Amino acid sequence: MPAHRLNRSALAVAVCAASLASVAHAADDKAAPLTWNGITLYGAVDIGVAYQNHGVPVSQDMYTGVAYLVTKNSRDSVTSIAPNGMSQSKLGLRGDIPLADDLSGVFNFEMGFNPHSGKISDALASLVSNNGVAREDQRTAADGSRAGQIFNGPAFLGLSSKRYGTLSLGRHNTLLTDVVGKYDPLGLSLAFSLMGASGTTAGGGNTQNVRLDNSIKYTLTHGAFHGGLLYQPGNSESSPGKAAQLDLGVQKGALSVDVVYAFKNRAISAASLSASQFATPGVPRDSLAATVSDNRAVALAASYKLGDNWKISGGHERIRYRNPSDPLQPGFHGLGGYLISFVNNAAFPRAKHLQVSWLGANWQIDERLSLTGAWYHYDQNSYGAAHCADRSAGTCQGTLDAWSAVLDYRFNKRFDVYGGAMYSRVSDGLSSGFWRTSVVSPMVGARLQF
Repeated sequence: MPAHRLNRSALAVAVCAASLASVAHAADDKAAPLTWNGITLYGAVDIGVAYQNHGVPVSQDMYTGVAYLVTKNSRDSVTSIAPNGMSQSKLGLRGDIPLADDLSGVFNFEMGFNPHSGKISDALASLVSNNGVAREDQRTAADGSRAGQIFNGPAFLGLSSKRYGTLSLGRHNTLLTDVVGKYDPLGLSLAFSLMGASGTTAGGGNTQNVRLDNSIKYTLTHGAFHGGLLYQPGNSESSPGKAAQLDLGVQKGALSVDVVYAFKNRAISAASLSASQFATPGVPRDSLAATVSDNRAVALAASYKLGDNWKISGGHERIRYRNPSDPLQPGFHGLGGYLISFVNNAAFPRAKHLQVSWLGANWQIDERLSLTGAWYHYDQNSYGAAHCADRSAGTCQGTLDAWSAVLDYRFNKRFDVYGGAMYSRVSDGLSSGFWRTSVVSPMVGARLQF
């Protein structure tokens, strides 16, 4: 591991340990939350055992650990200790500190980690580990917004007023991420939700954009209505394109509805180096390749509560990808400081349209036991130079479907155990180059939250 990453890991551990010691020392009531003077230490540890009938070996860096969802590398059966089935394991500090009447300072700093390896979650490190590696020897890997940063979740500071809303600066979960997580029946579960296992939906087309560095976020609630604005100037090397999002929503009784518009220019999708790229003279072995696009997304989502025990939720998102109007050149350091050595600015001869639909229901069987079921669907158009609707190319028209069911038992507000399974399958263009076109992935696990 490079020295700078070791130093970052050590610093993260020291910061979190010092925070925990301070809060624990200040708390007089052992039953109270870990809060002191408006500052709260929070976290989660989620780990279990998973099986895939067509899986990929476990990664120490990728926050899914294993490939819960069918991927191009899905091949042999895999049984493994697996992390983050229901939610990302994390440790963080958030604060709401009164400054004046109806005005407080707010902040949030969060580190996601992998409980099976003890490492900071780093999706791009998982891609680096597959650089130049023969496909049959590769481990689980994918792009992501948690790229080994000390605070790879939210990291922001701002001001909040009940009357005028909340304005913050820094690294944010986007409005689209907030809405997709709110209306996903499984809350972006990594093991049981397509939208948790892949950040495409929450990222408006690219999983790196689930969270945006150097951004400004404003949210406001007024009566039954709520909304938000997010803007990223796009003047940083880690996320060089401009981005903006608008959310408008209403919460009226049992019904909740949100609509979001989002765009991100020069969106980056990172990938491992191929064997030929890896063998290119002068190319650093820990660098990556990337596809760049200008993305637009519109999402509509809703939920409805039926009495005290049932909740139905679902949504639809349409994402458009085009070649970037302002191409990126190789040699820049992207998210997490990773060097991008190869860039594809021409991946979309025609506009690619990806439509994402989802629907599910939660049944609160009693005060401790709940059952959730969900269906997820991708529908991709043919966007290559010639139209096609088969497996001949990844640009062909194609579909992906995933079905999930999860039973969750909560001993108390901090500890629960769960068991469930996700079945996913791909067809036509979305199955191009896949060894296996479907995966059954059951998992049992336990989660501690505080």
